[in-house]
Parts: sequence; structure tokens; C-alpha cells
Amino acid sequence: MPLYEHVMIARQDLSNAQAESLVEHFGTVLADNGGKLVDSEYWGVKTMAYKINKNRKGHYAFLKTDAPSGAVQEMERLMRLHDDVMRVLTIKVDGHEDGPSVQMQKRDERGDRRERR
Repeated sequence: MPLYEHVMIARQDLSNAQAESLVEHFGTVLADNGGKLVDSEYWGVKTMAYKINKNRKGHYAFLKTDAPSGAVQEMERLMRLHDDVMRVLTIKVDGHEDGPSVQMQKRDERGDRRERR
């Protein structure tokens, strides 16, 4: 099955538990449609570059999925209809990287950037 990565931004007035339950909810939507949630990361509340629906901040979550395109389309459709979800970005990837995403790594673990002078 194809591999996908999703980034979801939820409203800032949700609690951390509510934002994490959204990830679980959309994972079950994938499972019901023949896919599976490989991994998920909750990135926390972050400030956005511009306002979305009068919100300056949002709860960010990252999902790695292994699902057919029909399951991903259904999950995206339900995300766009959900009142608490502001934005969704889905990317098809060739393979999932092991370990935490770049957003969750410490600066000294990244290593792929050169030092400034």
C-alpha cells in the first residue's frame, strides 16, 4: 500500500488531550477503511506565521500512514469537515524514516546543517 505523511493543525483552544484524541479518531477512520496508522507525533502548540480562522496558534500533529488512496481521501474529507481541524497537508512518500521527525529532534542531533561563521 502507498505510504503517506500528514500534518494537521487543530484549533488553539483545545486541550492537549483533545488534540491527541483527534489523532486517535482519524487513525480509527483509516483502520475502518483498510489502512493503518504507522506512527503519530504530537508536536504541541505552535505559533503560526499568519492567522487562520482568527487563531494565532494551533496544535500540530504529524501522522505516518500506510493506507490505500480511498482511505486517505475519506480521512481528509472528515478532517476538512471537522470543526476543530484548521488545516491538513498530505504528502505521498516512498518510505517512512525511522526515529522522530525533524521537528521532534534536538538541535545537536540533526547534524545535516553546517555551522554558521
